[in-house]
Amino acid sequence: MEESTTSWPLKLLVAILFVFLLVPVLMVIPLSFSGENTLRFPPSSWGIRWYEALWANELMWRAFRTSVLIGLIVTALTVVIALPAAYVIVRMKTLGSEILYNLFTAPLLLPTIVLGLAILIVFAAAGLLGTFHGIVLAHLVLTLPYALRILATSLGALPVTLEEAAASLGATPLTAFRRVTLPLIAPGVLSASALSFLVSFDEIVITLFLAGPQVTTLPVEMFRRLDSRSDPMIAAVSVLLIGITLAVVLVVQRSVGLSRGFVK
Repeated sequence: MEESTTSWPLKLLVAILFVFLLVPVLMVIPLSFSGENTLRFPPSSWGIRWYEALWANELMWRAFRTSVLIGLIVTALTVVIALPAAYVIVRMKTLGSEILYNLFTAPLLLPTIVLGLAILIVFAAAGLLGTFHGIVLAHLVLTLPYALRILATSLGALPVTLEEAAASLGATPLTAFRRVTLPLIAPGVLSASALSFLVSFDEIVITLFLAGPQVTTLPVEMFRRLDSRSDPMIAAVSVLLIGITLAVVLVVQRSVGLSRGFVK
């Protein structure tokens, strides 16, 4: 068994960085059990009054259901579009495939607020502002680059000889993809789906440009509540979001492993 060659100063630095990143998130948990009327740490009293208030807040739950529904639809559309696009880019290395890859990943190069303003201008002309399908399309612009990169990495690490062997045994291209390629890149597909859902569920900047009185998401509703008041209900909602994120990550880890999903 090989001994770790990592020096203790490096380990200490990594530990400090983890603490620096996690402490602000973990502080939300005790704040959610505050008995105060405003956000204050440490609280002078404790209780679950804000979880009870959250449970009774229909506006928050309606926004939560909308966020989940949008996330699921965006995830499905992302995989349906990104999977064949990644296959063309990886397996058919032409000038057109490079242009396609650059087109799909272009949103990653722009600041989110700039991208949101551009989408606002286009969607205003198309009559998509304040609509459910408008938000879905906007989120799709954000999730496609992430999914495409993960799927392209998974396909790039898969030897093309496996598909050629299936073809030599009489399999059609579609059959070879369905019976050989897709099962082998399933970890990448699951990881891309999980990341797409989380990106869509958590998106607020672009959604703020598009949301209206009839359609709003949970992050937007949280922002609006913070704009008008600062009570610990926001901390209770944040704990809910942390739990959802951990649940999605654990599902991916238990199913395929994070390392298998993102890298080969």
